[in-house]
Amino acid sequence: MKGSVTLNLKDIIEKSNLNIEKEKILYKEPMKNHTTFKIGGPAECLIKIDNEEDLEEILKLANENKITINIIGNGSNLLVLDGGIKGITLEIKMEKVEIKKQQEKCIIEVESGIKLGKLAQMLAKEEISGLEELSGIPGTLGGAIIMNAGAHGKEIKDIIKSVNCIDMEGDKKVFSKEEMNFKYRESILKNSKYIVTSAILELQSGKREEIMQKMKQYLEYRKEHQPIEYPSAGSTFKRGEDFITAKLIDEAGLKGYKIGGAEVSTKHAGFIINKGNATAKDILKLVEYIKTTVYDKFNKNIELEIQIMGEE
Repeated sequence: MKGSVTLNLKDIIEKSNLNIEKEKILYKEPMKNHTTFKIGGPAECLIKIDNEEDLEEILKLANENKITINIIGNGSNLLVLDGGIKGITLEIKMEKVEIKKQQEKCIIEVESGIKLGKLAQMLAKEEISGLEELSGIPGTLGGAIIMNAGAHGKEIKDIIKSVNCIDMEGDKKVFSKEEMNFKYRESILKNSKYIVTSAILELQSGKREEIMQKMKQYLEYRKEHQPIEYPSAGSTFKRGEDFITAKLIDEAGLKGYKIGGAEVSTKHAGFIINKGNATAKDILKLVEYIKTTVYDKFNKNIELEIQIMGEE
């Protein structure tokens, strides 16, 4: 139509009179500031979401204007590509915690944006046990649920009662533990249209000193065995059904192998680290080299554990 103007994303958002504080809305925001890899091109628009009302409002706006929505938490299991992310990226920062103690059993309703370490510290103060093994995982509860994160023989599925979600149309749904279909680093929500808003956890009473001691031991183990002094996205590859992936990478002689700023950690071969100004392209090239080398030497296919988002 003559004289019609196509609004860009910034115009659409600013003309919509959202009830969201302006400082929570960032344009052309470098995603290296929002991922533990410290890598990633700009998000066209990044919005920090710390309550469900804001989330519902943005989903409504996105639906009305056919805007793509992407969801991140702490960005700890994520590689954002160098071309950045189109549309709206929602950084979920909702953190409310409600505790109900029932004798030995403790029912906790927790919003999805809280980091597991922060939640574990909070529960330890309340003398609630059951999250110690997962306390060193650097992600949020929401990300941990989607990926069924685990450490030290425990997975998030072991403490979940139910999960509250909202879909891209703004419809709410509650998934029981059984409906979540948890598997190794998988759940029904992986690659789904649902956003985790909160979950109900079932834990138990414990003694503060014992809980804190356990958490300290797990943290020391992590410091000793994982390259936490460098930016990474955690364990890069999934464990195999009949093999330990990091062991094969090590046996293939790949510890310390570099492409650009990306390196296979010399401390733990299952981690690719950002040794300095690595690009997403460096990481992906190194991933492909590792996959090919391991297949050629051991005839084993290895799979990525980290999620990839954005455009090259």
